[in-house]
Amino acid sequence: MKKIVSIACVAMLGSGLAQAAGQSTEAGQITPAQQGKVAGTVPGQGQAARQPAAEEKMQQVTVSGSRANDTDQRRLSTAGKMVFGREELDRNGDSNVGDILKRLPGVTMGGAPGGRGGGGVRMRGMGNGYTQMLVNGERPPPGFSLESLPPDQVERIEVMRGPVAEHSTQAIAGTINIILREGYQQKDRQVRLSDSVTRGQHSPNVSVAVPGKSGKLSWLTNVMVSQNRSENESETYDRIERRDGTLDSEQQLAGRSDAHSTGLHATPRFTYTFDNKDTLTVQPFIGVNRSNSRLNNEVDRLGGTPVYARLAQESESDAAFVRVMTNWLHRMEGGAKLDFKLSGGGMNNDSSSLRRTFGFDGKPLRVYNDQGDTRYRGLQNSGKYTRPVGKGHLLAVGWDLEGTRLEQTQVSEDDGGPLYEESGANLTAEQRRVALFVQDEWDITERWSAYLGLRWEGIRTTSKGRANDVNNTSRVWSPVLHTVWRLPGTEKDQLRASVTRSYRGAPLNDMIAAPTVSADNSFVRPDRSGNPALKPELATGLDIAYEHYIGKTGIVSASGFVRNVDDLIRRVVLEVPTAQGARWISRPVNVGKAKTSGIELEAKLTLADLMQDAPNVDLRANYSRFWSDVEGIRGPYNRLDGQAGQTGNLGADWRLKSMPLTLGASLNWTPEVLVQLSDEELSRAGSKRQLDLYGLWRFSANTQLRVFGNNLLAQNYDTARFVTVPEVYTATQARTYATVGVRLELKL
Repeated sequence: MKKIVSIACVAMLGSGLAQAAGQSTEAGQITPAQQGKVAGTVPGQGQAARQPAAEEKMQQVTVSGSRANDTDQRRLSTAGKMVFGREELDRNGDSNVGDILKRLPGVTMGGAPGGRGGGGVRMRGMGNGYTQMLVNGERPPPGFSLESLPPDQVERIEVMRGPVAEHSTQAIAGTINIILREGYQQKDRQVRLSDSVTRGQHSPNVSVAVPGKSGKLSWLTNVMVSQNRSENESETYDRIERRDGTLDSEQQLAGRSDAHSTGLHATPRFTYTFDNKDTLTVQPFIGVNRSNSRLNNEVDRLGGTPVYARLAQESESDAAFVRVMTNWLHRMEGGAKLDFKLSGGGMNNDSSSLRRTFGFDGKPLRVYNDQGDTRYRGLQNSGKYTRPVGKGHLLAVGWDLEGTRLEQTQVSEDDGGPLYEESGANLTAEQRRVALFVQDEWDITERWSAYLGLRWEGIRTTSKGRANDVNNTSRVWSPVLHTVWRLPGTEKDQLRASVTRSYRGAPLNDMIAAPTVSADNSFVRPDRSGNPALKPELATGLDIAYEHYIGKTGIVSASGFVRNVDDLIRRVVLEVPTAQGARWISRPVNVGKAKTSGIELEAKLTLADLMQDAPNVDLRANYSRFWSDVEGIRGPYNRLDGQAGQTGNLGADWRLKSMPLTLGASLNWTPEVLVQLSDEELSRAGSKRQLDLYGLWRFSANTQLRVFGNNLLAQNYDTARFVTVPEVYTATQARTYATVGVRLELKL
């Protein structure tokens, strides 16, 4: 078996990129029911662990209460998940969490390679809300961006491919749960000073983590101050024909922009332990960010009558958000416990944009003025009561309540006049979410465990605006089943299977009526508006996986999935009358059914697991292949919007024995994506190859220096859009740039 697995590992590492060049156990602790697994036995979770012999009991005592490593947490979970801790987060010296996620199995990032923001996270190639993002198990507020979350403030990242009843089942593609820093194990003060340079633009940041303890109160204060600067260039070719076949305009557009932002983030954490061993944790999450940008577009007229010769735009944004998360864990007799959470917070965002257009004679044409004022407030309460019931059952029941309010003022003016009726209207939107769930972790036999869950979730959205009111209610039942079978005769092989029901709720911004106005309104650049009648997308899913564990941290796995989606949401472009005349507006609608499937391969091991006397090298590789089909749209590219067909990663870390130096490299690859958005419209996103390198020199146990380079290939990123009626073709090539940097890490 070892020989076969070794050959499979080598084959996968060599061919993964040939074409390119659950839930968590609380705080990661090993439960008593899992101690036998770590010690070498394989009982299930809950109370089904068999009574070991006297010698086995002595072995178990050595690991009781210890913290499971990332691989152990993955192996012991009945609902499949992957865990990535501080070692993975620190490896490449990344400046934001998005750069880390792009290297994880089956995860892709939208947008240009090496870009900062705007692309979104996609598990299994599916974005646009199919991937559920959580922070400490809770949904972040609107406007929250991964690019605003420094990796220094994250303890670990959990990736769950299938939904669980404990969390919202708005996770058709899966769930990424970001756990903020925990203070129970850190004893040293940590200071990290870094600077990264992109095209001559410096982006420095300083991070400080200070732990402390006084009696029964312990704390960890983590603060980070950062600046980001960037410059971007792009070229766009546009050709638009009228419906009668005559040329409307043909132009070459050169764009140049620069942006600057300053941010402050703080995540203090306070934990109080009572005499009865109950714990109360309070963790504020605070962020302030100020940004400004400038954009200049120059038009080279090739034919027809372009709308303008030059566009100059200046934008500013001030954002602040705060969320306070509290968690009381009460332990009771008989192994029961109550986990009670209460969180609340808000976000303020003020933005402005002034756009000026000029004719080919240099004279001013029109002035567009956009002012935005957004206020968000939210309160969430959740709880879970867990108790062992009978032999081999760990039963849990819980609830999840959330109320949010969004107030938005959007003023869009053209030469001082409103662009159309909704412009300038005050809008308020409220959401109420109620969920109840029950779950049972059942150890059927020593080698066979199952997780059965049922969740009911209802969401009501109401909104008031000048144009119309929104009143949308959705209710979803989500049964979930996960099972794992540990193969007889081995302690390293197991099979997983899941049958789940998940959904994607209609996004708030897709339901409310406040528009986003296009300065150059056309079919290819429409205004954007909402649809209050949207229904949620519902998905039935099947997942299977095989896992083989190697050594202490190695794994080779192969998995497959299928999702059947009903009431798919997709945007359509319509021409509608407004106060300013007919305008093209993009609105979301439910278009029908879709199906997606895929396979995901992963290998992670040390070279010593394959051969004796090997160098101290860790190897990582993953490859994913995705398919999808949307009914009612002609093929062959009738895929889910933006879903990549393939993605893969290769990586290695070499810890030299002769000196305190570690070298590492990662290569991320995603090929081009063609999507038939409708029978008349085809979109294209170009291929992406990203090479990251780093070197780490350890001066002492308390001082180390990390040098890194990201997106070193600096590959241009191409996008295109083609419409047949009327004929529209637009293609954009965006420059991307390499980033190099250095980070000094100190323990005091």
